[in-house]
Amino acid sequence: MNMIVQKFGGTSVGSAARMKDVAKLINDGKKKIVVLSAMSGTTNTLVEIADYLYKKNPVSANEVINTLEHKYADVIDGLYNSAEYKQKATDAVKVHFDTLRNLSKNNFFTVFEEKIVLSQGEQMSTAMMNLYLQESGVKSNLLPALDYMRIDKNEEPDTAYIREHIHKELEKVPADTVIYITQGYICRNAYNEIDNLKRGGSDYSASLIGAAIEASEIQIWTDIDGMHNNDPRFVEGTSPVSTLHFEEAAELAYFGAKILHPTCILPAKLGNIPVRLLNTMDPSAPGTLISNKITQHKIEAVAAKDNITAIKIKSGRMLLAYGFLRKVFDCFEAYKTSIDMITTSEVGVSVTIDNTKHLDDIVNELKKFGTVTIENNMVIICVVGDMNCANVGFQAKIVNALKDIPVRMISYGGSNYNVSFLVGASDKKRALEALSRDLF
Repeated sequence: MNMIVQKFGGTSVGSAARMKDVAKLINDGKKKIVVLSAMSGTTNTLVEIADYLYKKNPVSANEVINTLEHKYADVIDGLYNSAEYKQKATDAVKVHFDTLRNLSKNNFFTVFEEKIVLSQGEQMSTAMMNLYLQESGVKSNLLPALDYMRIDKNEEPDTAYIREHIHKELEKVPADTVIYITQGYICRNAYNEIDNLKRGGSDYSASLIGAAIEASEIQIWTDIDGMHNNDPRFVEGTSPVSTLHFEEAAELAYFGAKILHPTCILPAKLGNIPVRLLNTMDPSAPGTLISNKITQHKIEAVAAKDNITAIKIKSGRMLLAYGFLRKVFDCFEAYKTSIDMITTSEVGVSVTIDNTKHLDDIVNELKKFGTVTIENNMVIICVVGDMNCANVGFQAKIVNALKDIPVRMISYGGSNYNVSFLVGASDKKRALEALSRDLF
């Protein structure tokens, strides 16, 4: 389908002025589906409301509901010109605040009710944007995500269902519609209850929608101009990367580039649909284009993942013993803890994890197989690019850049797209700066 999908995050629709800017951006006469997050701050407030209801404190929950409703009233006042549309928006938003108040009257509050609470933000932002476009004379209509977006019993997107039902929903809307507004993040589960996509949220929605309608392009609009070649919070003079392969983007996202969630671009990758990262504050900036094309012989970017714990298991008995690694990995699997990096030698194995919830239990199990040592407060530095083994010299160049940094682990060869290093958190800034200086 020759249509693009555009996604705007919470800060892009965080105020009346921002909503007007987004409306100008999307109103270019081309047919598109626009995916919106909740207004910035709303989801956090809804989490707070749910927390009070879990604690059986409806009085405090209603205080927070009232404060949030006043905030929305101010936005509505600043967004619409006519009394007619101010009233329409007030009525549309009131439905959702009534839902929240009704839930606060329940004597029991479960995860099921919490998910209903959390779904209200996206429904309000999309209702307001749709009405603003209609007031501005744009042929815009809502495409309710709860009517087509669905996850299965394993909490994975039900892609066949999504494809079938989004086309049904598109057919219901008047044929002269130019802009279809829909919600990110929210969906229904296999039991038809309101749920959400969890990881990746609205970006995931945009990617799933793009794949379902075979869009020509998916655009993710945020408040920075694409993926940078290093972390601008720690390194001066970083610049956006113009093109990335899907695998490179996923590696960067996994290892700390916060602009994107690693799983959310998978549907686009499988559907061979390019994803463009753009900046709402600077719409003319080219941003980053992610596709299945690789730029050969090039190091693209560096990212860092914080709060890493390294675990070393040393065992004289491991020498030539098969089954040792399986026992080690079984410990992590038993406690549903994923491993980021792994290196092995004849006498031991070192791994890193970022989830320490079950660390004590895991260590207790591992002590059955060998001597266990732990290092906390570590950082994984990941260098991403065309790391094919035929590109002789890249590895040396990267290692040489870190010649003055104590490196605890190195992982190379697991993919053709990255080399990873484990360093102490106190060396993170120096490592990032050294790599920027020597590689770019």
